[in-house]
Amino acid sequence: MTTTDALDAAFSGIGCWLLQPDGRSKPLSVDRWRLPADADDLALFLDTAPDERTLDIGCGPGRLAAALTARGVPSLGIDISGEAVRQARDRGAHAVQGDVFTSLMDAGRWDRALLADGNIGIGGDPVRLLHRVTELMRPGGRAVVEVAQHGVGVVTEKLRLKVGQDLTPGFHWSVVGADAIGEVADEAGLDLEEIRVSGERRAAVLRSRRSV
Repeated sequence: MTTTDALDAAFSGIGCWLLQPDGRSKPLSVDRWRLPADADDLALFLDTAPDERTLDIGCGPGRLAAALTARGVPSLGIDISGEAVRQARDRGAHAVQGDVFTSLMDAGRWDRALLADGNIGIGGDPVRLLHRVTELMRPGGRAVVEVAQHGVGVVTEKLRLKVGQDLTPGFHWSVVGADAIGEVADEAGLDLEEIRVSGERRAAVLRSRRSV
């Protein structure tokens, strides 16, 4: 079973478990991603610079992309799960199935990129991911990146997903704390502008230094 297969199953309502290197496991809860954008989503991702053309990376079922579309903001969600993309489109979002590291429409022209719900972890290399994000945005574009609390630093683990008796191959995933995002961003060619806090969540706003 591939990781994409497991995510498709999870978004279809089939039980999916996240297995950690130390043997612990927890259910992959996708239900909250299917809810409408909440007050924290609005404060962190949607209520600032509302007219910027926005790329929602790892959009899942599209709650952010759909909210942007409903506001008339040009936006695109991207996710590796075809089932998640189908649900995002059903909500009215513009979304495509794909990998952020492969060819993507309007690359180099997006005003803003969102990495919500811990999606800074994609690929297990936050510097590489943010460098890719700068390539997708226009010069001076901004990335809004959800981060963990202060003191976490950067933690990368090899995880697996389990659906029934089927296991995916291991994949690397990173968690970046608010204390570490500035250094990670600097290595990728972005400047930390601010860290927004809403409820128990926080997001770093990063400005690309790319000039051409």
